[in-house]
Amino acid sequence: MRIGAPRETKNHEYRAGLTVESVAALVADGNEVWVETGIGAGIGESDAEYREAGARIAGNPAELFDAAEMIVKVKEPNRDERRLLRPRHTLFGYLHLASDPEQANDLLASGTTCIAFETVTDEQGALPLLTPMSEIAGRMAVQAATHFLQKRNGGMGLLLSGATGVEAGRVAVIGGGVVGVNAARIALGLGARVGILEKFPARREALRKMLGGDIACVDSTPENIERLVSEADLVVGALLVPGGKVKHLIPESLVKKMKPGAVLADVCIDQGGCAATSRPTSHDDPVFIKHDVVHYCVANIPGAVPVTSSKALNRATLPHIREIAGKGVRRALHENIHLRRGLNICRGHITHEAVAEGLGLDFITSSQAVLSL
Repeated sequence: MRIGAPRETKNHEYRAGLTVESVAALVADGNEVWVETGIGAGIGESDAEYREAGARIAGNPAELFDAAEMIVKVKEPNRDERRLLRPRHTLFGYLHLASDPEQANDLLASGTTCIAFETVTDEQGALPLLTPMSEIAGRMAVQAATHFLQKRNGGMGLLLSGATGVEAGRVAVIGGGVVGVNAARIALGLGARVGILEKFPARREALRKMLGGDIACVDSTPENIERLVSEADLVVGALLVPGGKVKHLIPESLVKKMKPGAVLADVCIDQGGCAATSRPTSHDDPVFIKHDVVHYCVANIPGAVPVTSSKALNRATLPHIREIAGKGVRRALHENIHLRRGLNICRGHITHEAVAEGLGLDFITSSQAVLSL
């Protein structure tokens, strides 16, 4: 198969959809691999190293899209890239379509087969292509929040760990999934007092065992959300609805009750955010203040640590890329239900129920869609 990986263009997005190591493996399988010039600049891998691994170097996105059958990206394609997509293409990357109707409409119109990293599953029902980035985002959200809690950066001027004779700060984590667990671990490591809001009793018990007795793990009722959020110095939004939009569990009225100078790190902003006041921000302009609360809503947090992120992501995605390339997209989707759950759009149809619900559109099943390939 002819596989192409363009250079990422999102603000301060330095990750690479294919590393040199991944290219070498795909070329060894007999594939023709194209990468856009400069794809590895952010991870310290040069065009010369990609050539040595067997890649062909495209001078621009148009050349790469023209050559490739499968497009491997990290973040969603921008407007110009979406104009280059054709029905013969298979797009494989993070898409988060439910909260992005403009992108969804463009991809529907293109006729492209779109497989989203974030809804591919495994035998345990987990999301193996989302997990490594969720781990990093959860850890980095707390790291970033400590910076913005400083007075000169807009925060209240609080050190999460406290000091001798001074109480540690309070952290409320909304959601006990991968992002939430990793955020809680970093916050606990800093010495903060941490509470996690999680609706499933079995998961709450697992969290207590996983994180130890120093954590408060409570049901995510409206009463508990209001109590923990209003008391917190840092709130981490860590909800997940695979493929869909998350609910605004923090209404604007509750944001108004938060401490002046508190930080809200809304890690689920790709899915619409857990706070009614959240909107996507960038690494160039990462925060805004509303109702005296510092909102950190960067939509590509792991892009700031691209060496770690690219290695972790490629390790997870490469087996699926090899399967699609080796079998062809139709057979791969037909034979692998977990890959098929990643199918979000196919030949002008939405093929994932949560995506359709988020966009208010109809869908067909992924099994039906595969028959049309």
